[in-house]
Amino acid sequence: MGDPKFSRKKAKRPRNPWQRNLLKEELELVGKFGLRNKKELHRASTELSRIRNQARQLLAAPTEVRTSKESILLSSLVRKGIVTNDATLDNILALNVSNILERRLQTIILQKGIARTPHQSRQLITHGHVSIGENRITIPGYIVKQNEESQVQMTEGSTFVLPEEKVKKQETENISIENEDKNNKQKLDSTAKPVKDTKKQEDSTAKPVKDTKKQEDSTAKPVKDTKKQEDSTAKPVKDTEVKKNE
Repeated sequence: MGDPKFSRKKAKRPRNPWQRNLLKEELELVGKFGLRNKKELHRASTELSRIRNQARQLLAAPTEVRTSKESILLSSLVRKGIVTNDATLDNILALNVSNILERRLQTIILQKGIARTPHQSRQLITHGHVSIGENRITIPGYIVKQNEESQVQMTEGSTFVLPEEKVKKQETENISIENEDKNNKQKLDSTAKPVKDTKKQEDSTAKPVKDTKKQEDSTAKPVKDTKKQEDSTAKPVKDTEVKKNE
């Protein structure tokens, strides 16, 4: 079986962790890249220190050793996308922690617009919604190589919908609803116009009714005259009653 292997420490804490400026920088980086804790930040800083130590050793090495090993170091960093093709050892010494954190799978998903926040991108990775080519990756701190960056995508059969697709679906649904409403209004207007004409016809037929009322009123007026005649005939009766009383 052999002796069991013990994993080496991948992260080293800073020598003076309670410096005010250092604590402020660490909190900014943890919030910007959506790291789980400072241990992930310390892991990136130790990887950066390892790369810079190699660059310092090559600068101090003789020309024969430098020409043979410098291309190996630069090609590995170019493959990871940390430096460009025309980089030198001086450019390696100018790197900082953010250059390595930007190559993590979590930040690349955020840059592609698949997720809205770094915390959402971390959740998508851990839940198995992200894959590189045909391989599903559930490690947010995975360093994406330059040739793998174009292969980062959502896994097949994923239930998560991209925000851009949601917006497009909503826009198409709103446009279809507006078109349906316009068509319905046009249909209602076309069917409602003849009803107005029938109302006008009904009004035109209703007008003679008013004339008949006027005629009735005109015929009703002589009734009042007859009442006056009856009153005039009734007055002499009062005079005869007065004479009888005398």
